[in-house]
Amino acid sequence: MSGAPQPATAAAVLRELRRLRNPAQAANLRRFFKTGPGEYGEGDEFWGLKVPQVRAVLAGFSEVPLAVAAELLASPVHEARFFAVAALVRAYARGDAAERGAIFDFYLARTARINNWDLVDVSAPGIVGRHLPAGGGRRVLGRLAASPLLWDRRIAMVATLEHIRRGRLENTFWLAQRLLEDPEDLMHKATGWTLREAGKRDAQALFVFLDAHAARMPRTALRYALERIPPEKRRKWMAAPKFAKKII
Repeated sequence: MSGAPQPATAAAVLRELRRLRNPAQAANLRRFFKTGPGEYGEGDEFWGLKVPQVRAVLAGFSEVPLAVAAELLASPVHEARFFAVAALVRAYARGDAAERGAIFDFYLARTARINNWDLVDVSAPGIVGRHLPAGGGRRVLGRLAASPLLWDRRIAMVATLEHIRRGRLENTFWLAQRLLEDPEDLMHKATGWTLREAGKRDAQALFVFLDAHAARMPRTALRYALERIPPEKRRKWMAAPKFAKKII
């Protein structure tokens, strides 16, 4: 691309992304993002771009209208969807109150297309987390956390990173408790490292949560949550006996 940045069209974005295709890197990404049969990213198509390359393409466009973002989110190409969510985060940061509300609604209406962990993680804090009041928004977060769609649940958990950055940890602990028995490993990881980030802000609050819930936490989530805890303290929670599930 050359000259001053121009508004995007879907065709122009796809043309720029396609120009940077790397088949060898695409093969690596298909394995990394679990695109095989029965895996969480089944069928996802990759062109092999790295994140800085996608962001460089985005920088070449002055704006990405929501209609264009919708076309790109509908694409089977992972990098096109990554471009779209990165564009939405940028537009949200630049927008006025009305524009931000429109982006928030647009995003939540299309979570089925924000369908891999990197797409969620790059966008949920900057859109959902920023839009909801720090420490609030539980009607939205609770609905997402109760969704059968993995990506909705991850959006809810990861969105609270923005609240943590503002020093409000309530939603992180509230959601972590609600998601203790989530069956998906991607949720165990997201819950664990979000708790870890909360613990950086308030270690004592994390300790209280762990005292109450460590025995019910999946081991992956617990290990992530304890990463910044000194080993002598960590052993207590790692050794907590697992609660037996109630038989109804």
